[in-house]
Amino acid sequence: MPNSIVAIDILMEPDHAMTKRAQAVNARLLGAFPTGYSLDESHRPHLTTVQQFVRSADLRELYHTVGDVITRADPASWTLKAFKYYYLPVGETGLAGIVVEPTDAWVKMQRDLLDVIAPFTVETATNDAFYTTPAEPDIIPAQIDYITAFVPEHSGKNFVPHVTVGVARKEYLDAMLAEPFDAFTFSLAGASVYQLGNYGTARKQLKTWAFGPGGAIGSSAASQGAKP
Repeated sequence: MPNSIVAIDILMEPDHAMTKRAQAVNARLLGAFPTGYSLDESHRPHLTTVQQFVRSADLRELYHTVGDVITRADPASWTLKAFKYYYLPVGETGLAGIVVEPTDAWVKMQRDLLDVIAPFTVETATNDAFYTTPAEPDIIPAQIDYITAFVPEHSGKNFVPHVTVGVARKEYLDAMLAEPFDAFTFSLAGASVYQLGNYGTARKQLKTWAFGPGGAIGSSAASQGAKP
């Protein structure tokens, strides 16, 4: 639909070390809160760099400009450090994540991405912009608010890169955050554009760039649509 709006996440795909840790924490949270969600092929562990609402008619041009920025930034060469847990309160629950130290190169890439996609963005949207299914039809209002306020509240000096790992009750997450955290380093396996689902999950891959040996960046074909 040429006039439709899509909620997108331009994200970094973590390597096996981060993915394994994220899946382990996700399993722990599901044990404490079984109505949460599992990290799987349609809920991929990822590191958000930019979330915005864009016009679906502009997606192919957006992929081209985003690919140019990623190639120049060379995130395949980065070594990143995960150092603590956090959570975002959502009513009586919280959306938990593993926090990663930002780097100057990452912040610059984020700024460059926001600059090049600005002509394609719109201020806000409705639930129709997100990936939903009959089994998961709802989007929490905080998700729309998060994207609308992304530039002033989550970019530049306010950028807090993280891998979201699941949902649990706040009292459980408070106890988890009080535990010692075993910091670790990891690298990136690729970059992608996804259509977002509920809780900021990466639900539908629209475009991806795989990082090969020596930092080579390959590109997949773009998806033909942003809706299931």
